[in-house]
Amino acid sequence: MKFVCNQQELIKKLNIISKAVSVRTTIPTLKGFLMELEGNKLKMTSSDMDITIEISMEVEGKEDGNIVVPYKIFSDLIRKLPNDDIEISSDISNINVKCRNSNASIVGMEGSEFPVIKTDDSNKEVVILEKDKLSKMIKNTSFAASIDQTKGVLSGVLIELSKNQIKTVAIDGFRMAINKEETKTEKEDKFIISSRLINEVNKIFSEVDSEEVEFVYDDKGILIKIDDAKISLRMIAGEFIKYNDIIPKDSPIKIKVMKEELINAIERASIMTEGKNNLIKISANDRILTVSSNSEEGGSIEDVLIDKDGDNINIGFNARYMIDVLKVINDEELILNMNTPITPCVITPVDGDNYTYLVLPVRI
Repeated sequence: MKFVCNQQELIKKLNIISKAVSVRTTIPTLKGFLMELEGNKLKMTSSDMDITIEISMEVEGKEDGNIVVPYKIFSDLIRKLPNDDIEISSDISNINVKCRNSNASIVGMEGSEFPVIKTDDSNKEVVILEKDKLSKMIKNTSFAASIDQTKGVLSGVLIELSKNQIKTVAIDGFRMAINKEETKTEKEDKFIISSRLINEVNKIFSEVDSEEVEFVYDDKGILIKIDDAKISLRMIAGEFIKYNDIIPKDSPIKIKVMKEELINAIERASIMTEGKNNLIKISANDRILTVSSNSEEGGSIEDVLIDKDGDNINIGFNARYMIDVLKVINDEELILNMNTPITPCVITPVDGDNYTYLVLPVRI
């Protein structure tokens, strides 16, 4: 194999395939990526067996071939080279990299040793989605999924398609995040993707120019196509929790509050409980919402102006769960919907219904 390409263009592609390079694996080839040249088309593939990324780029091809390249040492070398043309060549198990006065050799592996992972997109359902809209929805919900991969569907993000609408939902047992947007689709379907994997995909979205994402899927997996990249993902099997049943049907206490004032008050109060139980107490009385905390290190009281309908209430929360929710909301104002000190707080927009967040209280 032998070709010439630009150093900066190659770095961009390496950044994308890095999202699927396996760090902890007993399969040596998965610590690298498969490089294949045919004519002037260079294809690079990386995989950890849960996510596979295949990306192509145009190069000046001189001799076809393939080889498995160790990712870290190769990418570190390429990044240190000047922004100029690079000549890369290989035999069965060695890669040679030349740029100006630099000449390096890296030990690789035969291309035939890389696992064969199909990225076939025939006979599957296809949905076109807006990249920026989907990216925002993933960011605004994936944080609420469980980080424990053994928890099945709770470690994933539900993507739910219905006519002209898309929803993303995540639940970890202590909080729930729902985002909803209009979209141009007639499909009605749903699938669950690991939050770890969907967040890696979201990083790729920020590195490509395309405005649209193509979802190609069946009951076995999903292929995401964007620009010159194909991303194959395993889905999480199982039935997602009936999330609508979790949302309280009645919330007689409604508190309208400025988001920045609330998050600042919670962050300051949580300093006293950080690293311990993160417990804060929220007391809503007439037009004042008081956020307080107490620990062996000290205490804090913060007052925030509010508009309130309904009775006064004293309720406790894990500060981190509240902060995580508030950080992804862009609205200046929001509504805290409550019922009793032992029922969930539901956070919604002042106008519209494009998001719903639910946080379970902590007994005071």
